[in-house]
Amino acid sequence: MVQIPNTPAPASPAPTRSVPTSADVARLAGVSRATVSYVLNNAGAVRISEPTRRRVREAARELGYVPHAAARSLRAGHSRTVLMPAPAFPVGPLYSQFINDLQSSLARLDYTVVQYGTVRLHDDEAALAWAELRPVAVLVPGSGLGPRGVEVLKRSGARAVVTLGPEPVEGAHALLMDHDVVGHSAGAHLFDRGSRRIGVIVPREPGLEAFSAPRLAGVRAALRGTDATVTELPLAHDEGAAARLAARWPDLGLDAVFTYNDEYAMLLMRALQDAGIRIPEDTAVIGADNLMLGRLLRPRLTTVHLELPPGRELAELVDRAVRDPAAAPEAHKVLGASVVRRESS
Repeated sequence: MVQIPNTPAPASPAPTRSVPTSADVARLAGVSRATVSYVLNNAGAVRISEPTRRRVREAARELGYVPHAAARSLRAGHSRTVLMPAPAFPVGPLYSQFINDLQSSLARLDYTVVQYGTVRLHDDEAALAWAELRPVAVLVPGSGLGPRGVEVLKRSGARAVVTLGPEPVEGAHALLMDHDVVGHSAGAHLFDRGSRRIGVIVPREPGLEAFSAPRLAGVRAALRGTDATVTELPLAHDEGAAARLAARWPDLGLDAVFTYNDEYAMLLMRALQDAGIRIPEDTAVIGADNLMLGRLLRPRLTTVHLELPPGRELAELVDRAVRDPAAAPEAHKVLGASVVRRESS
């Protein structure tokens, strides 16, 4: 006779902890649910004493209560989500700092900022993907959105569409980043120091054309009508590519170069110095973005400092657009430039 060993009964599943509600917070804080809502949603129209606000927040923190964004959106008729699609171009430290400042400023205005991976979607296709999230506003970097995409977003409930790029888009508010001024500043500086055969680095990396083309055009505009020449120099962000360009530098006959930005300046300067080209005696170099690393190079890098407005100003613009969706789209120039002269030029 085979004996079957006793097997323990399956353990009962652990009881699921109930999700704390605003009613729980109200009971613990000794206030009404309406007061909880006013405090946690930062409603400024209702006057609530600071001790009461503190008691509500402490109760919410003790219970682990988090307001339900979807429910709040239903009550308000729209969300507080600002969607920021990830740019389809490589971003540097300056742009990242600018976006972080803007995100923090929007958060202080009680917006929830959500970054969305674009996976290189464009215009209508991208707008449809963004619209599914029902944001109250969309802040679009680059040039991946057109008028039809703006209309798709507005029909889905977006109260504001704001673009960051060199050109405005019909129907959207525009933060115009005119990169011509960067190239113009660099070209004028090199001409004033006596350079007449000026090269301009044009990155080969996809997605940077929206910035490199106007910077090149700005250099050409600064030198138009003078005896100076401009030579376009395509360059990948790669040590081998920089070394190959440096090897033929004597044949190019250039006495100065604008390197698009500081990162390309560092790449090219190292290659030129390895090839025996003296900076600035043989070739003057100027970058852009005014990164700290440029001050650590030898010679120290001359650069174009980009002047961007504080995130608070742009966040307030987004907020105004959300509160008044019928207002006519505005365009604001948000990029200035000035040369920081150092040893490399």
